Amino acid sequence: MTTTDFDLHLTDEEKSLLPSDEDVAFYAEHGWYLSKKLFTDDEVDALAAATDRYYAGERHRRLPVRPPKLAYWEPAKGAVQRHNDYVHHEHDGLGALLRKRLIGAVAARLAQADEIRIFQSTLIFKPPIDGEPSNIVPWHFDKHYWASSSSERMLTAFIPFHDCGEELGTIVMVDGSHRWAEVGADDTVVRHFADRDRNQLDDMLARNAGHNNAEVRKIPMVIPKGHMSFHHCRTYHGSGANVSGRPRQAISLHLQDGDNSWRAYPLSTGENAAYNHDVLVRRTDDGRPDYADPEYCPVIWRHHAKQGG
Repeated sequence: MTTTDFDLHLTDEEKSLLPSDEDVAFYAEHGWYLSKKLFTDDEVDALAAATDRYYAGERHRRLPVRPPKLAYWEPAKGAVQRHNDYVHHEHDGLGALLRKRLIGAVAARLAQADEIRIFQSTLIFKPPIDGEPSNIVPWHFDKHYWASSSSERMLTAFIPFHDCGEELGTIVMVDGSHRWAEVGADDTVVRHFADRDRNQLDDMLARNAGHNNAEVRKIPMVIPKGHMSFHHCRTYHGSGANVSGRPRQAISLHLQDGDNSWRAYPLSTGENAAYNHDVLVRRTDDGRPDYADPEYCPVIWRHHAKQGG
């Protein structure tokens, strides 16, 4: 696909913000990409204001059921790192900004996809508390939690609400790790990192690097306000302590290409790996969870040849 394949329905200014062919090649090699300024300062400020209203209790709709692995911080949980899933669904202010077509167009270029849908959105608040253990996000990659997804092209946009550097505990990528052959995986990898032993995850990273004769090269994402990082679903990443004295606020916007669908992924227990969507989304004609359900997984970019389809 060429750049022009993704230019339709974008303004000239938006077109100038798409990844170049060199950027796409960099992403393919390294597994991450730092974007140009995709949100204006006003849009980022609107995200922050909508987040304040969300934390104050504003919701435009609620999930009909609470999935078993839902991340959903509530005030009773205290001053830990906050994670709240499905904010694009529950809050119209957040959802409207996260559905910005330019984000989808950038993701489509990187993933080499004709269509991009939201897969999940997680609102994150990392408090400025030195030594708070929940602030440390251990090494992991997202595809482990998405074992029931058929695609290997899924990716995540990390969207901070401010300039975000190392002192805030920014996201850190393990360069090129999406290209590693994996060794030593078992059923535990489908569990969220918060439910796993950090030392085990550190060991898994080291063993996989050794298996691939690769250096563990850690790249902190220094992200100016309005910019965002993108990473491949198999890129190892994590984050460190927030020692800045102010909160780190961001959204992890998980994205799926149009070919992604539910697949059976058997575990050793005889059960299939599951994702939170499985109890929420509509069913396909053959009874599978539909990861294209527009209620939870709206399309944010579609190549012109797919329009209306």
